[in-house]
Amino acid sequence: MNIKKILVISYSQSGQLYNIVDKLTKPFENDNNVQITYKVIKPKKPYPFPWDFMTFMDCFPESIYLDSPQIEDIKDDTNDYDLVIITYQVWFLSPSLPITAFLKSKYAKNKLKNKPVITLIGCRNMWVMAQEKMKELLKNIDAKLIDNIVLIDQGSSLATFITTPRWMLTGKTNSLFGIFPKAGISKEDIKNVSRFSYAIKDALNKNKEKNFRSICYGLKAVNVDMKLIKSEQFATKSFMIWGSLIRKIGSYGDKKRKPLVMLYVLFLVLIILTVVPINMIIQIILRKINKEKVLKEKKLYEEPSGNDDYRMKEYSKYE
Repeated sequence: MNIKKILVISYSQSGQLYNIVDKLTKPFENDNNVQITYKVIKPKKPYPFPWDFMTFMDCFPESIYLDSPQIEDIKDDTNDYDLVIITYQVWFLSPSLPITAFLKSKYAKNKLKNKPVITLIGCRNMWVMAQEKMKELLKNIDAKLIDNIVLIDQGSSLATFITTPRWMLTGKTNSLFGIFPKAGISKEDIKNVSRFSYAIKDALNKNKEKNFRSICYGLKAVNVDMKLIKSEQFATKSFMIWGSLIRKIGSYGDKKRKPLVMLYVLFLVLIILTVVPINMIIQIILRKINKEKVLKEKKLYEEPSGNDDYRMKEYSKYE
């Protein structure tokens, strides 16, 4: 058997995604038939972690418009990869800017062309619009998306509305007041990533990656929360309108645009307190009326891996 070569691309501020990558790739460590190359994307001007609030909000125009920052040169190699795994965070309903920059790089255009790609997302709970942008970025370089795996922060939407921003702005992940869970993806969910590792391993042994079809199907790789879709779509439009205005004033970090960024923050708070609750009630009614349409849309966004779990038993022994 020829040695299978896997390229793993990652960028993480907190380090959580690197932990997930370690878990995902650990089963390959002693496999002489697999060679893994890791590429960590490094912005020339590092993004802070923890964030300060204004620096974080100042990122949204570039994030939503996929205006990639400058990144350190990616060391070239002569490998012809059999599989590419891209792990990424979600910034303002878009792939994080360093990952966007990678996908627009010369290296990505050369190495990912006609290659099967698996994306792995670690985020709070909204990721669908980011993945739609990811699909376009991959399509632009002729890469072939075969799977998407999504891990979301532990806790309810209300809980993560508190714990995730707290983590981003302070770096603190501990349980809050004994009520809210720890911030980030649960240790159990990270541990269970191994089911995908062995599914990938089996597929590579049988050359299934060459079919450009899902190899992580039946493992509950994704779950689209349809309650969030309209909110994502509305927020995307809002980001684009305001982002366009802010970009005309100056580039990221320009002090001239900070007053407008702050104005948008106030607008956003007002929308969250007024429009969002009303919209949620309306969407509950519409989802009941258009149940079949909603389920069809859910299935579409969950492609290519899907939400089925019929292979879970087969790979649960590895968790």
